[in-house]
Amino acid sequence: MPTANFPPVRACIFDMDGLLINTEDIYKQCADNVLGRHGRPPIPWSIKAQLMGVPGSSNGDVFHNWAQLPISRAQFAHEQSLEQEKLFPLCEPLPGAVRMLETLTGKRVNLDAPDAPHKVGEPVVQVALASSSESVSYARKTVRAGTRALLNLIPVERRVLADDERMKGAHGKPAPDIFLTALRAINETLLEGQKISPAECLVFEDSVPGVEAGRRAGMRVVWVPHRDLKAHFAGREEEVLAGRTGIVPIGREEQLGELGDGWAEEIGSLDDFDYKKYGIVL
Repeated sequence: MPTANFPPVRACIFDMDGLLINTEDIYKQCADNVLGRHGRPPIPWSIKAQLMGVPGSSNGDVFHNWAQLPISRAQFAHEQSLEQEKLFPLCEPLPGAVRMLETLTGKRVNLDAPDAPHKVGEPVVQVALASSSESVSYARKTVRAGTRALLNLIPVERRVLADDERMKGAHGKPAPDIFLTALRAINETLLEGQKISPAECLVFEDSVPGVEAGRRAGMRVVWVPHRDLKAHFAGREEEVLAGRTGIVPIGREEQLGELGDGWAEEIGSLDDFDYKKYGIVL
């Protein structure tokens, strides 16, 4: 893999939770509400970091081995779902998300008709969504007009969710499958001579397993971490950017990057993104 003279970015693939919308804080609140109800402490970021972006992890071994709840996993799943049904509809776009997607897609959010964005120009690059959320959660998160209007800037055929038919038999993050599926969704809408390679893709992620998945896909990555996640990985940022934290081990280390190889960077928010650096001409 090159460490300089990268090709210009022709496609941007976005995670959703904690990157475009503020659901990571809501996920934590939902879990903490159930934990507190059963006499357990709030989930620490050392545990939450291992769950973010990984399908099914909120009710998996890592969580329950730590939580030691006096209820069954099925009961926890039920109570957590009730909390999410109540709180997910309150989610909203994170800083910079609307501006970035409007800039890249040549469309404008239409709050009067959230499902029909205004077209004001041609797209700057191709865009897609690659989210570990399932369709039921996605529907709950897009109740508000502003959130739905934001995500509708991305064409529906380029929104890949964890339970998408196109992900059948595939592996979730930190495996690369969902990002490669999102790229295929983009390429299926392009003419043969316009097809985009992984090296021409830029992944935007907030989670550590998500960054690793992007690196495994052979794509460049921009990491936009939650402040508490950033604090947890203080001093290990280069490991995160190379995909080498090993918090969800899956093997295939030849897919990973090297520390300081230039394929990934960290920014504070989407407002801080440098388009010119990636050859994106506005």
